[in-house]
Amino acid sequence: MNLNNDCSCGCNTKVTDMAKANKCPVCNSEGISVGKVTVEHLVAESHRKDIAGDCYKICMNEDCEVVYYNLDNGTTFLKDQVSVPIWFKKDANPKYACYCSKVTEEQIIEAVVKHGAKTVKEVNAITGAMKTSNCKENNPLGVCCHKIIQEAIDKGLAMEYLEFGEK
Repeated sequence: MNLNNDCSCGCNTKVTDMAKANKCPVCNSEGISVGKVTVEHLVAESHRKDIAGDCYKICMNEDCEVVYYNLDNGTTFLKDQVSVPIWFKKDANPKYACYCSKVTEEQIIEAVVKHGAKTVKEVNAITGAMKTSNCKENNPLGVCCHKIIQEAIDKGLAMEYLEFGEK
């Protein structure tokens, strides 16, 4: 039996390297895979020429300046090298929950606290979130923002509970 030690995504990472394959080269935090199309759309125009390779990760550490990295070729893109603020990074402004419709976490919390929204569907109706969707290109993770919106709703509900008690 011939065992192939290569990663199946095509990034040429050996299985023996998989333990370190997801780690940010600056902070050593675990990264999440992101499609090259996302990186191509969100890296600032002046840095797009530096995009090389296909296997990118996003550093999920809120304190780290690195947004995208590719361990195969050592490429990294920092917060100031991408065209949008990364909602989970410190000092993100604005803090988008829905990048496609440009709806902020603050707008979602307001929909919950001031307008009584409790579900993603209700928030979307009030804020216009998720009306246009091109998440693969617009969201820094390259995925649908539903989970981010739900997290913002949960924050709003927690604020509402702290302010007014159980309803």
